Amino acid sequence: MAAEFLKSHGIDLQDEMSSVQFSPTTSSKSAGEPPSDIPPEDPSKSRISRTKINKILNVKLPCRTADKTWDISIDNDIIASIEPHNPQSCETAPSPQILNGDKAFLLPSLCHPHIHLDKCFLLSDPKYADLSIQKGDFSEALSLTSKAKSRFTPEDLLRRGRWLVEESIAAGVTCMRAFVEVDATVRFKCLDAGLLLKEQYRDACFIQICVFAQDPVFSGESAAENRELMEQAVRRDGVDVVGSTPYVEADEARMQENIDWAIDIAMNYDKHLDLHLDYNLDKSKQPMVYYVIDALKKRDWMQKARSKKIMLGHCSRLTLLTSDQWYDLKSRICDLPISFVGLPTSDLFMMGRPSEPKEGSERVRGTLQIPQLIEVYQLQGTFGVNNVGNAFTPHGNCDPLSLATMCIGVYQAGTKRDAEVLYECISTRAKAAIGGGNRNALNVKEGDEADLVLLNMNAHKGGRPRATLQEVIYDAPRERSILRGSHIVHVQMG
Repeated sequence: MAAEFLKSHGIDLQDEMSSVQFSPTTSSKSAGEPPSDIPPEDPSKSRISRTKINKILNVKLPCRTADKTWDISIDNDIIASIEPHNPQSCETAPSPQILNGDKAFLLPSLCHPHIHLDKCFLLSDPKYADLSIQKGDFSEALSLTSKAKSRFTPEDLLRRGRWLVEESIAAGVTCMRAFVEVDATVRFKCLDAGLLLKEQYRDACFIQICVFAQDPVFSGESAAENRELMEQAVRRDGVDVVGSTPYVEADEARMQENIDWAIDIAMNYDKHLDLHLDYNLDKSKQPMVYYVIDALKKRDWMQKARSKKIMLGHCSRLTLLTSDQWYDLKSRICDLPISFVGLPTSDLFMMGRPSEPKEGSERVRGTLQIPQLIEVYQLQGTFGVNNVGNAFTPHGNCDPLSLATMCIGVYQAGTKRDAEVLYECISTRAKAAIGGGNRNALNVKEGDEADLVLLNMNAHKGGRPRATLQEVIYDAPRERSILRGSHIVHVQMG
């Protein structure tokens, strides 16, 4: 991370990094780094297998009568027909291409709209055992992650990245926006790993690669090199999104330069844009979202980059806006293709920490109230996992559905309509936000791509049933089958 930014948070990066000594070997293992007891893996190894399928029988569907079940035919990766269930169809001779759903819920598959592929599971990897959380605040997370990045190796990145991708697929995720950092420390290591994983898992999950400037590109000694590396990275085949973090810059003027630069290269190379923005709860600071909107309009995004989407992440400062200010923001955005992504596991851990004299008496959520943005202010919104197992977010997992369950409490959203919105946010709305169409609704219909997930597959064996989508959100079932096109995807876990 930038020395200037860390210094403003009480950390001298020069002193911190002087304790990390690197051997001349290609593994870049530091003298004080504990040995990893995880054996190297074959980079081509995958725990994914697939079974061809053309029919799914006896399933419940969202937005349809709850007491009826349906038979689905699939042809060439598309839902060819949806018919009322015929009980006799389950009594015919079994076929490996026919799946009996046994009254399970068939829903659109899940999506990670925002997840960091390169810095996942750092806290559970013995290689980084010495980089444990002591304070748990934002500045420490920046420092620990910076030290970890200096140790990244291709094998390490592929191993942890594979864990994330496979656990996500097992949860029902068939597409994700994956952030990979590019800067003077890691150069293209994270990007190379991300592109390899994108290719390796393409039949099970679409991995949309976002090259990400986590470090400053206009502040500090490495700024110019960081910009140059990012501009090289964005030209690589397989890169879909330009991402940046304006708030790590040294001052407001350079934050604005960061925003202008990110918009320009996204438009120049025809990429989606993703900004980590306004990650603070300081009422004295003007939200940078207004500058972003003006910069997009000034460059005529709607005419010159109409097909590309804009994602704004975190935006905790906006939780302090009044209702009138939200309506004003909505009018300013107008028809710009902007979606807000809340990242509640990270936001709740990082934001709203009370000062020591108040001894915990004041704590605010500090995460965007996504259902309200959607239902009240008619804005586009979603929420995502963000980080898994690192100093920014030590808790949680790769399952968006378990996150939706948590968000019932975070958003105080327990109604039937709330359940629909929460599921949309980890499925159809998330896909739309990253550029996968413009559909928010959950209805499964003929002509749709067969990217689906079957939930509660073992209820017929005596397990507790989930009769409604509301119950699915209240208590996410673990038993799932993932359908990607014309195949059931199997993940060999463990």
